[in-house]
Amino acid sequence: MAYCSTMNDTALLSSPLAVLVTLTAIASLFFHLEHRTRWKLFHFLPPLIFIYAIPVILSNTGVLATQSPIFDGMDQVVLPFLLTIMLLKVDVVSAVRIMGKGVLVMLCGTLGVILGAPLAYLLVRHHLDPTAWRAFGTLAGSWIGGTANMMAASQGVEASPTELGLAVLGDNMVYIVWLPILLGSKALADRFNRWARVNPEHLQRLEESAIDSQTEGTAPAMRHLLYLLLLGCLVTWIATELSSSENIKIIEPVLTASTWKILIVTTLGLLLSMTPARRIPGSHELAMALIYLFVASMGARADLSGLQHQAIWFLLGAYLWIFIHGLFCLLGARLLHVDLHSVAIASAANVGGAASAPVVAGHHNPRLVPVSILMALLGYAVGTYGAFIAAWLCELVAPF
Repeated sequence: MAYCSTMNDTALLSSPLAVLVTLTAIASLFFHLEHRTRWKLFHFLPPLIFIYAIPVILSNTGVLATQSPIFDGMDQVVLPFLLTIMLLKVDVVSAVRIMGKGVLVMLCGTLGVILGAPLAYLLVRHHLDPTAWRAFGTLAGSWIGGTANMMAASQGVEASPTELGLAVLGDNMVYIVWLPILLGSKALADRFNRWARVNPEHLQRLEESAIDSQTEGTAPAMRHLLYLLLLGCLVTWIATELSSSENIKIIEPVLTASTWKILIVTTLGLLLSMTPARRIPGSHELAMALIYLFVASMGARADLSGLQHQAIWFLLGAYLWIFIHGLFCLLGARLLHVDLHSVAIASAANVGGAASAPVVAGHHNPRLVPVSILMALLGYAVGTYGAFIAAWLCELVAPF
């Protein structure tokens, strides 16, 4: 901690406003570049990795503070707030109605992530720090749901910035390999569907249901933003009070007060998604903007020295892990007779979230893009719960 304190005292950008402006500028810059330049680089290295990596470099070279009231606010308020409003758009009923058995394949992939985490960790644990199970639990949040779930899981298991850094690194390095596999699998669709014994009528019904599900979005008005602020702050307040209650059962090191807070926020957010609050426009966009700001803040707190000696072994574990996820997806497709397009979308909805699922769907069958978004939102719903289970299983096999 002495190192961090010294760096914080001498950092060029140390005031709360300077820190906030810097983090916001970094997040804005890379999305601006992605939008204006259309560089193919961003297909393989999405803005997320730059938004995390640049603050890491700035903080470890003494430019940006490693400690700030801004970071405390991100942890205590911004994360539960964004998690609440992100979950408002979850529509479990529509996803199940349209995708049918495809949802079950996605859940098979989710099970592969949960069970694959301790298996992969078991093989590489002796080359990692004893608390690296927290990094596996954090990455499980992303691979079941998305970036928001990863951030929620990291806070719930109280992962260090270095452990979050391993999760971000594994997430993006695996993504570079896994996304082309999902896209390239389209060439094998006919043979795969014969192997999985898919009913051709199923594909036609799927496309028809997907077309019927398309709706026009509504631009948010000022009052909508106020509604979102109210709901997000209200849920954050309730979860904070409940998780700090003496009646809450704490089981270290997985079921902590932080874990309870995230679980309460997730549950309340899902309950709100079953009310008219789901129709408030702008919730997903606002949540995603805050997610990337939160990622930047975590990058500013990371210590590069903790990443270097663990990175290779963690990546090896991550590649073994994604292989297990893929096997579970294939097994689910075979048992349930689900087509390759749905399987690829299901895996993308797990591993890549709302950013990747529409890309894979657009490549396999553009008519399934709206469905892919529903699938990704379903991943958001179960991602945090699944991540905590994966973290618990990894902690059980962690070295003493």
